[in-house]
Amino acid sequence: MGFLMKKYVPLLLVLGAIAVTVIMFLSQPEPVKAAAPEAALAVKTQILKSTSVTLEVESQGIVQPRTRTSLISEVSGAVLEVSEQFIVGGTFGAGDVLLSLDPTDYEVALQRAEAQLISANAKLELEKARAIQAAKEWQMTGRPQSEAPILALRKPYLAEAEANILQSKAEVKRAKLKLGKTKIRAPYAGMVASKGADVGQYVTTGSRLGETFAIDFVEVRLPLTERDLARMDALTFKGIPSESMVTLSGSVNGKQREWVAEVVRSEGVVNEINRSQYLVARMSDPYGISGSGDSVSPPLLVGTFVTAKLKGKVLEDVFELPRSALLQGSKVATVDSQTRMNIRAVDVIFSDDSFYYVTGLNDGVQVITSALGTPIEGLKLLLRNSSTIRDGSL
Repeated sequence: MGFLMKKYVPLLLVLGAIAVTVIMFLSQPEPVKAAAPEAALAVKTQILKSTSVTLEVESQGIVQPRTRTSLISEVSGAVLEVSEQFIVGGTFGAGDVLLSLDPTDYEVALQRAEAQLISANAKLELEKARAIQAAKEWQMTGRPQSEAPILALRKPYLAEAEANILQSKAEVKRAKLKLGKTKIRAPYAGMVASKGADVGQYVTTGSRLGETFAIDFVEVRLPLTERDLARMDALTFKGIPSESMVTLSGSVNGKQREWVAEVVRSEGVVNEINRSQYLVARMSDPYGISGSGDSVSPPLLVGTFVTAKLKGKVLEDVFELPRSALLQGSKVATVDSQTRMNIRAVDVIFSDDSFYYVTGLNDGVQVITSALGTPIEGLKLLLRNSSTIRDGSL
């Protein structure tokens, strides 16, 4: 008996320990489960307010003179004088003499024509006297003058003398014109673009003497695409926008400068190559010579490449939505009063490189501007920025 007790005592102790452990585990209270915090998406937002936005249309072009002329000699002769202004870049007024050719041959021709006119006048007076004498002689025959032959009254000779007078006057006029063309005059106020003749050079009829261009005003052709025209109010029947002023900007000596021009016409056709329509902007006195232009602005030189900004449509009660805030399907993600995501549909009126101009929102709405992978309605949000109010115009 003692042997059996010694044999099973360790086993009983082990079983007892297991039983106590099981009883203690089953009798302990269940641990309190803490609620897991709800995940929140960190986003950046922006508060929007409705505003009026004036769209701008941008175009580009090259400054061109309204008139460019090649000076061609209409007579032959040696160049005797050249105006000090007849150099590349020289300016002149309308009617100024740029070159003078040797007029000797044309002065002689004029004297000959005038001499022929004097001779023709003398012959006419002689024929008139002869015609009067012939009429008197016919009267002495006693027959009526109506029966007199025209040769007897010398009418053909008188008509020939009168015709010679007309021809002589025409020759005088022609000689004066040619003499006047020995002085090459400027057809308008302008500037010399190139020079092709100088003192001592002999020029013939048709010789190119130089090239000039007008500087009373310059023009810029501005191409507008269908997208550009959609941003503008409808053109008038003359093709001129209702707001005809345009701002030109370009580089002058390495600095950006601006000028104000006016849209004066549309070319009225669609270019077959680029499908654009062209407006023409004009600026008066681009070189500031007359003093009527803006003396503060530098001269707008012919050939300058300029960028033009025209005023377009005015969009009323729209919201400037950053491009990153628009979701697929013309929707935006907003923040509601419980800081949760609310997805709303909007109408996109227009867009540019920076904004979408939309309607369908309320003033003060807070939109999410940061990128969203998959927007989920009601998702908890964590705002990571201090919102700013967009309330400006383009």
